[in-house]
Amino acid sequence: MAEAQATYRDSLDEEGQQGLIRRLLNKVSGGGGRKRTWKSRLNSWFGGARGVGFIVLLALCVVRPLDPLPVEALRLKTFDMYQRVVPRETPANLPRQVVVLDVDEESLAAVGQWPWPRTYLAQMVQNLMAMGAAVVGFDVFFVEPDRMSPGAFAQSVGGLDDELKQRLESMPSNDEVFAQVLKQSRVVLAQTAYQEEITGAEELPKTTPLAFVGGDPKPHLWLYKAAVGNTKLLADAAPGRGMVTINPDSDSVVRRVPAILRVNDKIYPTLTFEMLRVATGQTTYAIRMNRDGIQNVVVQRIKIPTDKNGQLYVYFRKHHLNKADGMYISAKDVLFGTVDPKLIQGRLVLVGTSAAGLLDIRNSPVDDNIPGVEVHANMLENILQQQLLQRPSDALGMELVTALLAGLIMIVLVPMLGAAWTAALAVIMIAGAFGVSWYMFSENLTLIDATYPAGSVFILYTLLTYTNYAKTAAERKQVRGAFSQYLSPALVEQLADDPDRLSLGGEMKDMTLLFADIRGFTTISEQFKSDPEGLTRLINRFLTPMTDMILARQGTIDKYMGDCIMAFWNAPLDDPNHARHACQSALAMFTELEDLNAEIKAEREEAGEMFFPLNIGIGLNSGECCVGNMGSVQRFDYSVLGDAVNLAARLEGQSKNYGVGIVIGEETQTAAEGFASLELDLIAVKGKVEAIQIFALLGDEAVKGSAEFKALEEKHEQMISSYRGQKWQEVKSLLAECRELQNGIDLSVLYDLYDERIDLYLEAPPPANWDGVFVATSK
Repeated sequence: MAEAQATYRDSLDEEGQQGLIRRLLNKVSGGGGRKRTWKSRLNSWFGGARGVGFIVLLALCVVRPLDPLPVEALRLKTFDMYQRVVPRETPANLPRQVVVLDVDEESLAAVGQWPWPRTYLAQMVQNLMAMGAAVVGFDVFFVEPDRMSPGAFAQSVGGLDDELKQRLESMPSNDEVFAQVLKQSRVVLAQTAYQEEITGAEELPKTTPLAFVGGDPKPHLWLYKAAVGNTKLLADAAPGRGMVTINPDSDSVVRRVPAILRVNDKIYPTLTFEMLRVATGQTTYAIRMNRDGIQNVVVQRIKIPTDKNGQLYVYFRKHHLNKADGMYISAKDVLFGTVDPKLIQGRLVLVGTSAAGLLDIRNSPVDDNIPGVEVHANMLENILQQQLLQRPSDALGMELVTALLAGLIMIVLVPMLGAAWTAALAVIMIAGAFGVSWYMFSENLTLIDATYPAGSVFILYTLLTYTNYAKTAAERKQVRGAFSQYLSPALVEQLADDPDRLSLGGEMKDMTLLFADIRGFTTISEQFKSDPEGLTRLINRFLTPMTDMILARQGTIDKYMGDCIMAFWNAPLDDPNHARHACQSALAMFTELEDLNAEIKAEREEAGEMFFPLNIGIGLNSGECCVGNMGSVQRFDYSVLGDAVNLAARLEGQSKNYGVGIVIGEETQTAAEGFASLELDLIAVKGKVEAIQIFALLGDEAVKGSAEFKALEEKHEQMISSYRGQKWQEVKSLLAECRELQNGIDLSVLYDLYDERIDLYLEAPPPANWDGVFVATSK
């Protein structure tokens, strides 16, 4: 063991303390120049949790324009919630402007199954015109000729005489009657478009003239491949033809309806816009474009805003089928002329059905299972009452910027302030996003998505909090793993709870170092030549209680070198009383060693074996050291290096020469004021030029306060003073007095050493300018 410890000491000497410390500090810190600082700052801002946060934020900004189904669904469901909370209401100062002529169950029971003869429909249109309807829009199709026409009836029924058959065939068909009424009325017939090609529908229906302002809208319109309208007779007779194509979202809810759409190279208006055009007597539309796409559709100088694809977000009213509501009027009442004309006069009339068997049922954000015709009715009322929902063309950009800024705030602040403070900030930001979104809806009927910015804040907060938690947990695990063998459990937990107190990169600190070594270990080990495992057990049995004494007083075990212990205080945790704790540990080690020797002696005597007591020497020294992770890339340890370390090792070696158990340096003796200590010498240890005062640590405060020790201390100080004054005879006399005052403190080896020096100096006195320094020739 002595050889191992000597090797350690020599390495310190040969390296050159100050240069080695500077190189180590430079190595563990990654360099000391500007480049390192810049890299460190980059790593601080873009590494760890923040680095992960930046990656996730970038991914969120990329994902949003792609608008995957979950993102879209969350946004649309939020808009739905707004409508359910505040469904559209007709302003109290406005009369009802739109009614639905409902082919309901009562009408089917009174008139017969659908489809009705078109002469009935002609009569119904005539009655509506007579009552003053502004326009009539059919949300039904007339794809084939009426099979109830007289001629068709004559062909389908057998057994008729020729005269009757000729008379029936000479009568005008139901379609001709209906077409004649259409020509004289303000009526719009329905058409529909399909996204797949349909056999027999190669010829596209007739469309309405359109004007483009600012560009061609076709690239921005939803593209359909086929369309189905009405018979040519009826289509040519009707003043207007409009599409009733409705494409629900993926959850089967109707939220947006096209104002215009594209079938191959033709552009068609929807039923709603055709009704407005016919009602106002216009012959064409204008489609206005901007750089994002379609801006609005103009009907009689009225600009109706749409999204960039020509769609309108419909603001729905609460569904009511009862007649008291005023929107729904039974078709039979109009056909039979029993309805109050005031309910029709000046209003836009939609003909549709609420009968479940006719399968025109839709889902809206406000209600499930509403008649499809009510979608068009809501759309008309939105336009007429100026209650249009709008989704700004730059909404996506605004939402992305908001999400980006909010995300950056989270990335910056969460690692800086921690989860608790930023949780409140995250709640405020999320609430603010929804507050602004709700305000824009309720006050301006503008749809701004709060879910993506709020979701981004939530995701980043959760991610950063978890990452910080995981990092903290990893740091705690690392700290426990790295220091559980060197520190007491209480100190390990303190470090684990606050890893920031740990500086692993290397730092200069004022510390106290301890070296402890078994004396006469070679003699002891010879007893175990045939039992190496027994020697190992003995060493472990010795090191365990010694280590406990150190750890119990905030010490850190640096390393074990065979039978030698190296420990230090004031790192990794700060310990203002490090010198005092080191002295207490050293004294406790001797107390514990007495108990251990007693146990071993009893065991040896019982086994009939020779007992060699364990004796130790301890060196303590305080001073500035470099402490941190030291080693190679492959392996490193938390250790300490410096001139004070070297001196502590030297002092342990001198404990044998001076015959005391504990030798401490001047810095330690000064810092640990109150302990019983006596000066040993003014010595220049091997490898050092400058002389240092060294002391023997003899006891704690109780010993120092005893009268016996005070008497010894006084005589001992006089002896040291006379020795340095070259008063050799006086020193001899004082040494004799000191021997008599020892009283349990064995300093006989020390006093014998001084007696030998005095005899030497009496024969060969030192020069007159002698400074009292003894130059040690051994370690």
